[in-house]
Amino acid sequence: MKLIADSGSTKTAWCLLAADESQMLLQTQGINPFLQAESEICDVLQGELLPQLPPQGFSDDQLEIYFYGAGCTPEASPKVASALRTVISADAQVEVQSDMLGAARGLCGNVPGIVAILGTGSNSCYYDGERIIKNVSPLGFILGDEGSGAYIGKRLVGDVLKHQLPAEICTLFMDETGLTAPDIIQRTYREPFPNRFLASLSPFCARHRDDDAIRALLIDCFRQFFLRNISAYDGSTVNLVGSVGYYYQPEIKAVAAMLGYNVGNVLKEPLQGLIAYHS
Repeated sequence: MKLIADSGSTKTAWCLLAADESQMLLQTQGINPFLQAESEICDVLQGELLPQLPPQGFSDDQLEIYFYGAGCTPEASPKVASALRTVISADAQVEVQSDMLGAARGLCGNVPGIVAILGTGSNSCYYDGERIIKNVSPLGFILGDEGSGAYIGKRLVGDVLKHQLPAEICTLFMDETGLTAPDIIQRTYREPFPNRFLASLSPFCARHRDDDAIRALLIDCFRQFFLRNISAYDGSTVNLVGSVGYYYQPEIKAVAAMLGYNVGNVLKEPLQGLIAYHS
């Protein structure tokens, strides 16, 4: 039996995969060892995951756990592995890896390729079919994260507040979001998780993508993503995972074609690809 997890800071999607390949899909709050102590991770597993698992438990020598998550660096990953063994099974085979490797395995399996995560933030790598051999640092939403929801939101509010977009678009943005300029400054500079706030504004662009000015903004955001990240890797096909990559496929494919790239596999979330990888 296998327990597979894809975790972000907000939520963790789990799949309990039986020997007959039947699946039980579960969800808990996010687990991020960069932000949480081992005791906090244990609390999430004990309080949210354990009640959803089969009451009869597991045969320890048959349970394999594969956990992919944000913040799962080599230094932080042992906290997750220890918590899983403490709460789920002391003798389980446990592998904890980064969300980037999870994206690569979910999208490409054992085939080499360029892989990118486009969600609230962005990240990318070249995957040789087994491991990540090259990675351009994403640098976060202030210095990087080109093509992400936070990057698109940052560009959008900057252009609205500086009146770089048509007046009717600026008015529409304020009307639809109910925000004022002081609200935006407050939530961007003085409140926690400004990246999440900025990313939450990105859907405005999806709703109005037929407007020429909004389309131009999106095209430039994804052009920067390719030029500042994807151009560092050998290859011409880019595989994408994440909500931004999924919902903005028309604009991403248009930019890819302009720059001589193709878009390969696209997943909204990597879990189903990881289930196939570990089956």
